Amino acid sequence: MSRRSLASAAELIDEAARLICDEGYADYRMAKHKAAERLGLGRTGNLPDNRQIEAAVIDRQALFGGQAYYARLKSMRATALRAMKLLAAYEPRLAGSAVSGAIGDGHRVQIHLVSDHAEAVEILLHDRQIPFEQDERVYRLADGREVEIPLLRFEADDIGVDLAVFDPGTIRNPPLSQVDGKPTRRLTPEQLRPLVDASP
Repeated sequence: MSRRSLASAAELIDEAARLICDEGYADYRMAKHKAAERLGLGRTGNLPDNRQIEAAVIDRQALFGGQAYYARLKSMRATALRAMKLLAAYEPRLAGSAVSGAIGDGHRVQIHLVSDHAEAVEILLHDRQIPFEQDERVYRLADGREVEIPLLRFEADDIGVDLAVFDPGTIRNPPLSQVDGKPTRRLTPEQLRPLVDASP
C-alpha cells in the first residue's frame, strides 16, 4: 500500500471515529461510508475493518471525551445493571459498545435475554409500566445462520435500552460480533458490577 493510501486509510478511520463520537453515528458501516464521502474518497471498496474503527473510537474518547465520556459509559453500565436485575429471570447478558467502551451518543445499551416467548418479557415491562417499542434485529450465529430476533426498545432517562429476546436453542449458538466476527462478548450481572463500581 502506498504512503498516500495509508494516509487516506488513517484519515478515514479517524473521521469515522469522530462521526461515532461526536455526531451520534452508531453503525460502523454507515460511519465508514460517510467518512469516505466527506474525505472525497468516493465509494471505495477498501474500507478499514470494524476492529480498527472500534479501537479508534476508544482512543478518541480517551483523548477528547473527558469526564463526559466516562460519565456516560458509567451511566450506560449502571442502567444495564438495573435492567438486568429487573430481568433476572431471563438470564440477561450485556453486549455491545457498553462492554467494550467504544461508545458515542448514538449508542444504546444492548441486553440479550433468554425466553421461549418474547411476550413474557413484554408482560413484565407492562406490569412495571415501562413504555416500549417492538422491533426485530437480524443476528448472524456461529453456525452461519441469520435469524430475526424480537427486540424490545425503551428509554431509561437519557439512555436507550434494547432487549434482544433469544429462544433457549438460539442463545446456545452465540451471535457473532459485528466488529470482529467472533462470538459476541457478553457480561453477566456479576461480571458487570465490578466495572460499574470501579468507574470514575
